Amino acid sequence: MKWGHVATDAKQPGSAQADPQNEVSSVVGLGFCGGGAGSNTAIADVKDGKLLRLRPLPLNWQFEGAEKDEWTMEARGKTFQAKYKALIPPFSLGYKKRVYSANRVKYPLKRVDFDPSGAPGSTGPGGRNTQNRGKSKFKRISWDEALDIVESEIKRIHDTYGVYALLPQWGGHGEVKVVHNPHGFPNALLDLLGGYTFEVRNPDSWEGWHWGAMHVWGMPMVGQPPTANCMLDISRYSELLLFWGCDPETTPWGVDGLTPTRMCYWFKELGIDSVYICPDLNYGAAVHADKWIPIRPGTDAALQLAIAYIWMTEGTWDKEYVASHSFGYDKFEE
Repeated sequence: MKWGHVATDAKQPGSAQADPQNEVSSVVGLGFCGGGAGSNTAIADVKDGKLLRLRPLPLNWQFEGAEKDEWTMEARGKTFQAKYKALIPPFSLGYKKRVYSANRVKYPLKRVDFDPSGAPGSTGPGGRNTQNRGKSKFKRISWDEALDIVESEIKRIHDTYGVYALLPQWGGHGEVKVVHNPHGFPNALLDLLGGYTFEVRNPDSWEGWHWGAMHVWGMPMVGQPPTANCMLDISRYSELLLFWGCDPETTPWGVDGLTPTRMCYWFKELGIDSVYICPDLNYGAAVHADKWIPIRPGTDAALQLAIAYIWMTEGTWDKEYVASHSFGYDKFEE
């Protein structure tokens, strides 16, 4: 869970609740999705090896008494004030329950009839007994023994089959801890050992609309709502926001914390209307929608074509925008 560690005591803002005798506070990343480290940054207070609490990171935790210089955003006579602490979502604050869940594997196990020193395919006492995978029982072993087994198996695979016989699973949908594959050290270690097979994954679940938005609107993260440099323009000039098949109250929690929540309330405060199109009345629609349009799952394209048909037949579409920001309209019109 920890991506950065700071030995702190009760005198520092980052550990105001800490016991200077036995308690240590660490800066941790609690993001649940993405390819980087450090999102949903928090402080974990630990005492005698046990996690006591998780709390938002005060952004001035290293600079007690320092002058604050929070950024603000001015629009329509109102001011949006940045918070001076990390806005981590509820499930990050509740991560302690995951750490101490009764369902978590607390120690490593090994098959009772598995001897890693045996030759591949060997059976009986002192053998690897691969034929019993999924059949034989397990016994508890120490973390040191488990680490030795993993190390010896990596070396055996390299020596026997070559460096490219190892395949670390790669993906963007993983917790954003630097020690968690594939977001950090495992692949760097295999590089040092001589190499490995790199798995090129399929496009992510959101890459279509992400890169489509980059080309059409010039900004990423369109449906979360925007977390890029377009928030000021939206705040000053937009009259209506369309949320199609998204829930900004919950979906961005894994990466963006509660920033999209704050932005949605800010847009409502400015008088910008929001229309939500989704089969379910999700949390974002229930809280922020001025109009919710429920549609049957899988009928999005039909609704989009119907809207386009009305625009085209009634001449209400923005001809100048389409001419400067799109291509292929003539084929679509046919």
